[in-house]
Amino acid sequence: MRSSPPPSHEDPVAARLRRAEPCLWFNPRRRDTAARLPVAGTQIGLDEMEAAAARFARCAPLLAQVFPELRAAGGVIESPLLRAPGLHPAAGLAPGQGALWIKADHGLPVAGSVKARGGIHEVLELAERLALQHGLLTPQSGPGDYRALAGPAARAVFARHTVAVGSTGNLGLGIGVAASALGFRAVVHMSADAKEWKKERLRLRGVQVVEHAGDYEGAVAAGRAQAAQDPFSHFVDDERSLSLLLGYSAAAPYLRRQLRDAGIAVDARHPLFVYLPCGVGGAPAGITFGLRQVLGPHVHCFFAEPVQSPCFMVQMMAGQGAHPSVYDWCLTNKTEADGLAVPRASLPAAELMAPLLSGCFTVRDETLFRQLVQVLDATGERIEPSAAAGLGGPGLLAGTDGGRAWLAAQGLLPHLPRATHLVWTTGGLFVPPEAYARFVERGRAAG
Repeated sequence: MRSSPPPSHEDPVAARLRRAEPCLWFNPRRRDTAARLPVAGTQIGLDEMEAAAARFARCAPLLAQVFPELRAAGGVIESPLLRAPGLHPAAGLAPGQGALWIKADHGLPVAGSVKARGGIHEVLELAERLALQHGLLTPQSGPGDYRALAGPAARAVFARHTVAVGSTGNLGLGIGVAASALGFRAVVHMSADAKEWKKERLRLRGVQVVEHAGDYEGAVAAGRAQAAQDPFSHFVDDERSLSLLLGYSAAAPYLRRQLRDAGIAVDARHPLFVYLPCGVGGAPAGITFGLRQVLGPHVHCFFAEPVQSPCFMVQMMAGQGAHPSVYDWCLTNKTEADGLAVPRASLPAAELMAPLLSGCFTVRDETLFRQLVQVLDATGERIEPSAAAGLGGPGLLAGTDGGRAWLAAQGLLPHLPRATHLVWTTGGLFVPPEAYARFVERGRAAG
């Protein structure tokens, strides 16, 4: 279904958006307070974020048992916080404009992307609910008791259930790997944008991959419809799931500890700017929600999207009551950043972000490949193209007239020298060497 076209009298940002040119948009509805917020007919706040973090904590022994790569960390799924002074020129940061760090979710174990957070959380929530229903756990069960969910009795229960999801790749990996490891039947509906190596990695894990000729939206719709026919099928709905969103939010308490351990203050004199790649919006919205809960109004989050797939910016500009597609703006939704190739944003994510998000910006594909190489050369870290989307954010904010005008209007410009810029890299750990070599070749050719 196509939405009504954009207004004929567009501001300069909308005009650049329509021409598929990089642009930076600021959210006029952002506010400093972020207590309990409406989303999808309910309200969420700090309690719900902490409940998701607690679920990860009590499931940690189980995760350590089913995933050998998590044993050394005691079942904790987390990524390092990396200082990246060598990337200041690539990010467009001049001296005196703040320090640059990377939150390295491209190296998250198990799934190799940020999707390990939300996806694994929803699988764990389903497993916990079924285990309670079948007497495998009780409300008084401690973390050690959760190891039983890897045993034969639990696997016999889980084997009767299917976990399905629609994905361009990374969420499918997160859901498929976690579900199959616990004994669920896993089905991933993948769009034409998904990379072949991601499909193959899922098949090697025993996951059924259903390929669709259309885009992400079509794959999700097909998966949702198929799952609705089976009472034993649980569909992980990236467009609507609150469990996914809260799973992503659980990153915030851990990051707060990392910032503290690194000696990074977040307050009125030390603002934190966070740049997050955005597809349908669930992952960056969940992270933003969590960060605003634990760090308050002095964290400013910006979503990064491809110039041909800026679904979240389009949605935020449209406001409540509309659900536009990038196709309505004569954009193609074609991008090499397969994880971000989404034509229409999640409405719950957009609703939640209305008072929390600071802005959005867009980036060309060739810039993604160039930045991927710059990350490699400066840090040795290997990321996929979509994970590089946030790297241009600091320069847009601190080095353009529009960005500096916004900083001045917010009273942030005098504090820029003490600011921290945090680029969230979202995927890349499991990219095959031959695919990554092609990324690097294209990035070096782009200059």
